[in-house]
Amino acid sequence: MEYSKEFLQKLYGTMVRIRTFEKKAEELFLQGKLPGFIHLYIGEEAIATGVMANLKKEDYITSTHRGHGHMIAKGADIKKMMAELYGKETGYCRGKGGSMHIADLSIGVLGANGEVAGGLPIAAGAGMAIKLKKSDQVVVAFFGDGASNRGAFHEALNWCSVYKLPVIFLNENNQFASTERVRETTSVANISDRAIGYNIPGVSIDGNDVIAVYETVKAAVERARDGGGPTLIEAKTYRIKGHFVGDPTLYRPKQEVEEHWVNEPIKRFEERLKEMGMLTDEEKKAVWDSAEKEIKEAVQFAESSPYPKPEEALTDLFVDDTGYDY
Repeated sequence: MEYSKEFLQKLYGTMVRIRTFEKKAEELFLQGKLPGFIHLYIGEEAIATGVMANLKKEDYITSTHRGHGHMIAKGADIKKMMAELYGKETGYCRGKGGSMHIADLSIGVLGANGEVAGGLPIAAGAGMAIKLKKSDQVVVAFFGDGASNRGAFHEALNWCSVYKLPVIFLNENNQFASTERVRETTSVANISDRAIGYNIPGVSIDGNDVIAVYETVKAAVERARDGGGPTLIEAKTYRIKGHFVGDPTLYRPKQEVEEHWVNEPIKRFEERLKEMGMLTDEEKKAVWDSAEKEIKEAVQFAESSPYPKPEEALTDLFVDDTGYDY
């Protein structure tokens, strides 16, 4: 399949924006400027980028605790994302949710989720709503290899299969569930093989190849929009960084990580674009400079924003559904 230079450079630009955001988040956390925990998406940028290139604004996604890349690729406001990481009032959750709980319903992001597999039932529910409304929307449910061993994964796949819901289950298999290797915790070599148990298509792809991701998801999205039901896609990648920023990663040798850096998605795509005559050194520099400028402005916005007021600590956290007038 042939693609325009504009389209390919847009994919490249999205991956660069994600990488730049994540590198800055890592830097700020290590400087003690960000509270809580930060889980980086570095090395997995091709997945979010390839997936979102197939989605419309009104399509839904459910994200994970490693969700910054999903948010950026779906079109989230980077300034509001950065402010949330800082715990500031101008953030997506007014500074109260942090990195793992960003949501933006205006662009179809039903929320990142600190609970492993927590987004899968939400995606099933959104898929059911789409079917009842009879719209042509789709849902993409992102989850890691560890989540495939949770009950919510099996319940969501079964429900979506029974009702032929327009949900694409996108497994980002980065080979580690926290500190455990996938081969030590999972009963199958390919997580996509589990699709057979629910009578839906399952496919494993190279998650570091943005075009492979795009084309595979494109077919699944078209099938879902046409009423064909769910698909399970396993995008195999590698978690370059630790489980969280500051993780000593004593469970794997440094040489292993260095070897996987060679296969990281941005460098691979750069080389491919240059071979195709679709990216010059000047264009590459412009893309990175633009991303650096955008992230710098986001940091300035976050640092100049106020913290939530102490008296508003519980605002937005609970809903009063008792009907009583206190």
